[in-house]
Amino acid sequence: MTRAENNEDELVSMSLGDHLEELRARLMLALAGLAAAFAVSLAFGKWFLGFILSPYQTAMKDLNIQVNLQAIDVAEPFMVYMKASIVLAALISSPWLFYQMWAFVAAGLYKHERRFVKAVAPASATLFVIGVLFFLMIIAPLVFRFFVQFNPGIDFLVYQPQISKTVNFILMLALVFGLAFQTPIAIVFAERMGLVTIPMLVSVRKYVLLAVFIVGAIATPPDVVSQVSLAVPLYFLYESGVLICRLRHKKQPASGQ
Repeated sequence: MTRAENNEDELVSMSLGDHLEELRARLMLALAGLAAAFAVSLAFGKWFLGFILSPYQTAMKDLNIQVNLQAIDVAEPFMVYMKASIVLAALISSPWLFYQMWAFVAAGLYKHERRFVKAVAPASATLFVIGVLFFLMIIAPLVFRFFVQFNPGIDFLVYQPQISKTVNFILMLALVFGLAFQTPIAIVFAERMGLVTIPMLVSVRKYVLLAVFIVGAIATPPDVVSQVSLAVPLYFLYESGVLICRLRHKKQPASGQ
């Protein structure tokens, strides 16, 4: 049990050394959980790799064309399989990983604040998985259709994607969407900690609308489909966070908080 968990009834005063020790303990626990999940995910790595590449297959089927992925290096198929297994392990262990992350944040907070952090950990993991699945099942096929149908005006162009780069492309965007879906959690946490207020969140809406499109342009490839596909959910997630803050304040008098 870590230092923060041993002092549940009071504000924990921690030195820099204590924070570093807490970070070390949380990292060790997170890595142990990830290693255990990785041992399990090795048995399902091939299935998950097929699932990762299913958006590409869906796009090719919808366009009624047959373009196979190619492996250039000898070890490329094995490395892609290992990468898929690691990502699957991260998804399997995400509740544990997010709990360790939020538990580190909770170190040094008051008891009621630590209770909020413990409740938010499973929500973070759930939103992360939803964000990843949202990209893989809905957005990724649209992105691939856009790229495949795009005509750069070169008649002698041969379209033959490399499997490792295709998988990296999909996993990178899946991670971006998973992290972007943490927006409501971040907003509620900041409001509960007193870092922002609801009137402040409402007043900056127009700037947030601009910011989400800038983030979409930076975090995704330079195509309109990917950028809009990230920016629109990001703005709705922002509004969801504001709505949750409003509902929490409405419930406070009834709950006596």
